[in-house]
Parts: sequence; C-alpha cells; structure tokens
Amino acid sequence: MDTSDSRITFDDNGVCDHCNDFYSNVQPNWHTDERGKQQLAAVIANIKKDGKSRDFDCILGISGGVDSSYMLHLAVKEFGLRPLVFHVDGGWNSELAVHNINVLIDKLGLDLYTEVINWEEMRDFQLAFFKSGVPHIDIPQDHAFIATLYNFADKYNIKFILNGGNISTECVRNPMEWLYYGTDMIQIHDIMRRFSTVKMKTYPFSSILRHKFYLRYVRGVKVIRPLNFRPYIKADAMKLLEREYGWKPYSQKHFESRFTRFYEGYWLPERFGFDTRRVQYSSLILTGQMTRDEALEKLSKPAYDPETIQYEFNYIATKLGITSEELKGYFDMPKKFYWDYRNQESLFNLGAKILKSIGAERSIKR
Repeated sequence: MDTSDSRITFDDNGVCDHCNDFYSNVQPNWHTDERGKQQLAAVIANIKKDGKSRDFDCILGISGGVDSSYMLHLAVKEFGLRPLVFHVDGGWNSELAVHNINVLIDKLGLDLYTEVINWEEMRDFQLAFFKSGVPHIDIPQDHAFIATLYNFADKYNIKFILNGGNISTECVRNPMEWLYYGTDMIQIHDIMRRFSTVKMKTYPFSSILRHKFYLRYVRGVKVIRPLNFRPYIKADAMKLLEREYGWKPYSQKHFESRFTRFYEGYWLPERFGFDTRRVQYSSLILTGQMTRDEALEKLSKPAYDPETIQYEFNYIATKLGITSEELKGYFDMPKKFYWDYRNQESLFNLGAKILKSIGAERSIKR
C-alpha cells in the first residue's frame, strides 16, 4: 500500500496502519489451528441439525472465482453439507466464469439456481454511477449479488449462508475512498435520483440495517465464513480446483466478471490512481503467500492488456448502449467521491465499532 490511499499513516518503523491493524487486531484473533477446527466442526454440526428436515441445509453463492469455488468443494466433499448453489447473473459473466461454475456443478452432481437481474435496470443503474463520477461504479453489480442472496435466504427460511470471504486473502481492506460501502441506501438513492432514467421495478435492494441487523438478529440468518477457521492458501486451492474439476484460473481476483475486470483493471487505476492489486497483494504478503518483491514486480505492469484495452473499452460501451466517446467523457469528467453525495458514513462507522467491540468484526474499513 502507498499514498494512493490518501489516509494511510506510517509508524516510526515505516510500517503502515493496514499492517499494524492486521498484527494488532486480526492475527491474534484468527485461529486456523485445532481451536479453529473445533469451532468449525460445531458450526457444521449446527447447520446439519437445523437443515435435517429441509431440502438444503445452507445456501452458497458462487461466482466462478477461486474463493467461492473452493468453498463449494469443501462444503460438499469435506463438510458433507447439502448447499443450495446460487448464482446471480448481472449480465457481465465471462465465459471463464460460466465454465468454472458448470464444471463444479456437474462433477459434484448439484443443481444450480440462477437469478437473472433485469438488464435494462442494471444497465441504467450502472450508467447512473458512471455519470456520478465516483470510483465505486461496481456497486450496482455488487449490491445485486448481496441483496438477491439475502432476499432468497429470508424468503425460503434458509438460516445459513456460506460465504467464501476470508482473512487469508482479504485481511487488508479497500479504503472507503476507493470502494465505498455498497449498501448505503442513502447514497444509492441520491445518485439514482440525480442520474437514473429507468424505474427500478424488479432490481433487488437490501439496506445495511436489513441484512446486518434485521436478518441476522431478528430472522436468525447467519453468514458463515468457513475459510477463516482453517489454513487457506490460495495457490493450493487453485491447484486442487484445476486438478479435480478442470477449473480455470483468472489473471486477477474478481476478474470472473467482464465489468469488474475492466473496472478494477483499467478504470480505477487509470482514472483515479487506485490499483486494487495493492490491497490484494498486501493481504497475501501479510499471510505469507507472496513476497513484497514479487508484488512490486507484478505492480510494475498494468493489470490490463494494453493491446486489447481499446477492444474492452468499446465492448463495455456497446454493452451499456452508449458510444465509446460518451464512455470516454465519463472517464475524463471531474472526479467525485462518496462524500460528494448524501451518505450514511457515520452510521456505518458506528455499526463497525459496535461489531468490533463484540468481536463480530476485527478489521474496520476506513
């Protein structure tokens, strides 16, 4: 991490606050030894007990990326669970993502439930974020994934959601300046009010209060992250998936989506100077999966392919129903950030502090 994170601070030894947060708050409370194994066994037993009379004992969202794919493998092969495998199609699946989902589903003998987001609503929602000038233009896609999964679990009374999120590859958080909260409904409504042209009749929404508090504490829907209770080495997981299923790797985390590949690989670093690889590689360095020299070598080259970026740029514009010139206009427009629109930052900060105080969260996004 460097000063492209404008709020970064360094101690007298030149160690940044992201690293110090990991060493002080995350690592001491992260147990992947026998203690974690016992905790995970108790959670799995509870899931099986609750789901005894149900067709499925949990729900698992899959994107085709390594974390969710490996999570599905573990759920079925090692934990003996019966997950409802759930995929949200936001209109940007890569061919690789479709391949990876299909090979896992076929070999594990599972059914796949796919929810397709209304494309005209998604397209207009994404264009509204482009027009707003903010960095976090992936919110329309991310919000749909989260909200659809929670809404489905609530509707069918599924009490456990398995999530591939993990400390091992995600212990350093993206600064809010780079990627703001995707469930701030005040901000979403403000941007939509200013820039949307289509009424959102079917798009799924879920506020932070609904899925963090109402669903968790009133409806009893629990999000379980099993990868945090056991050793998780990303490279080893990828090798297993390739060997056992014919799964194919991506060039970078989150690149299973064509839009996210363009957004994180090109739009963020070139328009704002925010390279999310810094966050991803910092996490791998802290957890012993990459050296700093290896990370710097990778960062010396752009995340996108300079020879094909114009094709990708034109593809994104065409898919969104605009000209490449209009998309270039959004790229060149004055930069805006989450604080330029109405938001609930104070509420999120309060909630994060409460969750940290009760041990539900260890690292606070800032």
